[in-house]
Amino acid sequence: KLGLHAVALFPVITADKKTEFAEEAFNDDGLVPTAIKLIKSELPDLLVISDVALDPYTIHGQDGLIDQDGYVLNDETIDVLIKQALSHAQAGADIVAPSDMMDGRVVAIRMAYEDSGFPNICILAYSAKYASCFYGPFRDAVGSAESLGKTSKKSYQMNPANAKEALAEIAMDIAEGADMVMIKPGMPYLDIIKAASDKFNTPIFAYQVSGEYVMLQSAINSGYLDEQKAIMESLLCFKRAGCDAILSYYTDRVLQYLADE
Repeated sequence: KLGLHAVALFPVITADKKTEFAEEAFNDDGLVPTAIKLIKSELPDLLVISDVALDPYTIHGQDGLIDQDGYVLNDETIDVLIKQALSHAQAGADIVAPSDMMDGRVVAIRMAYEDSGFPNICILAYSAKYASCFYGPFRDAVGSAESLGKTSKKSYQMNPANAKEALAEIAMDIAEGADMVMIKPGMPYLDIIKAASDKFNTPIFAYQVSGEYVMLQSAINSGYLDEQKAIMESLLCFKRAGCDAILSYYTDRVLQYLADE
């Protein structure tokens, strides 16, 4: 009723379904495929974006499969991501969003879709996903922080000090068949959003991540910031930098603000 056009799904998987090889990620009767089917049956015009990554499903909290030394195995992970992406497509997802940052996963998923009769499924590639501290609240919420422990994702996520790599990764993902690209986090990386928007014609998404939300909400709750003004200004800066779409935990409030105008 308020004009919501799309939702992005992220699973919270119980510990008993997490395994070393993330088999639950491609379970056709699992949480995400079931949710997709339910949403599309009740709201067929609502776009469903599904996250493609293994960290909710692994006992170690990494986005991919690992060897005995804890090193993430790129190609072996892609094989599982393909199964996951196909499971989501079969369930009715409109857009799949590989957020894992494995090299070559976009073209692998695109080829799998072409070969399996899903040429119209869109791929939203997390092309510039930085190894950021701003993901903390989200990882706590979905239960991957405990699994991850003291390890990190710096071997495959991007260095926050690096700007040029982001543009190279975006160009590569577009060449591999990405329909849209994601830059994450958002506000700390407005310069990357602006540079990408200036350079590429592909739609640019940004994710106002959980740490940004908590930072703003803490100031709002303490009375330091006006809620509506702070939320709207924080999102306006994304649009000013060149975003075509924004993922935000404030979406419900923004829709209400716009409806009230």
